[in-house]
Order: sequence, then structure tokens, then C-alpha cells
Amino acid sequence: MPETGSLTLVIGGARSGKSAYAERLVTGEPPPWTYVATAEPFDEEMADRIATHRARRGGGWMTVEASLDLAGAIGAIPAGRPVLVDCLTIWLSNQMLTGRDADQASAGLAEVLASRRGPWFVVSNEVGQGIVPDNRLARQFRDAAGRLNQRVAAAADHVHLLVAGIPLKVK
Repeated sequence: MPETGSLTLVIGGARSGKSAYAERLVTGEPPPWTYVATAEPFDEEMADRIATHRARRGGGWMTVEASLDLAGAIGAIPAGRPVLVDCLTIWLSNQMLTGRDADQASAGLAEVLASRRGPWFVVSNEVGQGIVPDNRLARQFRDAAGRLNQRVAAAADHVHLLVAGIPLKVK
């Protein structure tokens, strides 16, 4: 189990079990637990996904909504509190779709995550193992996600890759 002041990156493909696995890691820490949500329910399907995540977590969690200012939200959480950020790639998408500088925001986020003020767990998608996207925005997103994941992995004490629901310790 990660120690206080550690950063764990949980990464994998879509529907690989990342979120549920990260939730189990966080709840292995003493409460209170903070869930930092980056998704917004822009449509019915996303609202259903958010509801499923909430139901699976159950009680004992404080939720912080941070679709854009993730670094600020994490920085405001009291030191020592276990935190789960779910997920970096949705946050990155929010940055790009609102015209923000994704690389600058990613660098700022990586700096905050490197401060390790609690047992922090961060979920992200590995998007670079598929086909090359057929449009410019999707290629920019894939590249920015790869750079963000590298920054966070470099700062992390632990990296777990989820493959078909099976966690593999990478770092």
C-alpha cells in the first residue's frame, strides 16, 4: 500500500478496470477520502457513467468537481487526505475543447502532483497504443495525453497498468 506523501498513477485502456482498481487502493487508506471528478455530464450517456461511478463508490467520499482547474482543486485539499483523481484524459480533453494551453496546464498539474501532500491516486487512459487518428484534433489529443502521462509517471512513486482488469506494477 502506498505511503503517505506518495503518488500512484493507474493507467490503462478504456474499460480496463482503472477506476474500480484505484478506488480499492484509496479505500485501503484511512478515510476521509476525496474523489476529484473531472467529467461533466454533457449528455445522457456521460451522466449515466457518472452515476455508475458514484453508486460504486458508496458513502465515505467527499467529491470535488474539477473539470478545468484540477491543479487548484488538488492543491486545496487538506494535506494527508487520500485523494483519487479520475481522470486525467477527460480533464485534458476539457482543456483542449475550451481552447486552453494543454501543455502549460499539464506542466502545472504535474508540478502540483509532485508535491505529494497525501496518498494521491490518479487515473489516466493510455491512448497511444491504438491506430493513428484520422483527424488533427484527435492526433493532438493523443500526443498531449502521451506527454501528460509521461510527466505524471515520472513524478509518480508507483505506476500500475491495468490490462483486462488485471493490475500490473510498472513502477
